[in-house]
Amino acid sequence: MATANIQTMGTLFPEAVAQELFTKVRGKSSLAKLAEQVPVEFTGTDIFTFGFDNEVSVVAENGAKVAGGITVAPKKITPVKIEYGARVSDEFMHASEEKQLKILAAFTDGFAKKVAKGLDIMAMHGYNPFTGTASAVIGTNHLDSQSTKVVYSAVDTNITAGVATIGDYDMTGLALSKVAAAELAGLKVNGVPQYPELMWGAVPESIHGIPTDVNATVSANSKIYAYGGDFDAFKWGYAKDIEMTVIPYGDPDNTGSDLAGHNQVYLRCECYIGWAILDQGAFFRIEANA
Repeated sequence: MATANIQTMGTLFPEAVAQELFTKVRGKSSLAKLAEQVPVEFTGTDIFTFGFDNEVSVVAENGAKVAGGITVAPKKITPVKIEYGARVSDEFMHASEEKQLKILAAFTDGFAKKVAKGLDIMAMHGYNPFTGTASAVIGTNHLDSQSTKVVYSAVDTNITAGVATIGDYDMTGLALSKVAAAELAGLKVNGVPQYPELMWGAVPESIHGIPTDVNATVSANSKIYAYGGDFDAFKWGYAKDIEMTVIPYGDPDNTGSDLAGHNQVYLRCECYIGWAILDQGAFFRIEANA
């Protein structure tokens, strides 16, 4: 990547780099870890769910067949644009190409971590990660809105109660806040720890055979202790390539400070990420009333 190109235009990372970035995201996001990633079109992707209204029918010889019936409920994954930028010294522009690439690689690595955290905060709580408040763009497309509430009393018994709320769905995943994990780690019966795999802040791959993750993003809404349910009913993905732009002029972060006037350039990453909750009945959340 030549310096002249960096000064005048953004760079679209190729598909291989984009996939590598989202592989890193998968390791840092509870939702990305527990749920399937699917391709997402820039204009949105429809996912069709089929509900079979009846059970299969036994048909006797020469017997009449019966109508079963299905309910089709489409869900649309509409990607949301997210971005992150930072100012750096314009010495970046005069560095060797090899050094520039190292800086950009480090920046995109950091961006992957922010995307991972952002996915959880957006899809769990409906918040704009930057402000920590509800986003009108996201609306009700998040687990705090589309899951069954179990009022917090004790995490262990609350999870058992939550499993009962998901009906025919399987319990395929559990996302715990650090507070919830610490509570379970301290739970003892006759002096024997019941969840030793959670002690000392450990993050086990599973608890009782259920894929599990422990993440501070769960409690970005301080009322939430945990989410559980069938994460096959949650789909997420990204649209288009990851765009990395180096901006040498102007005030791209709206701070009132001109880049050239302060010997700076601005690094910006942008991507489009979307998700869908196929059935709110597939999930429960443990939430405090107050």
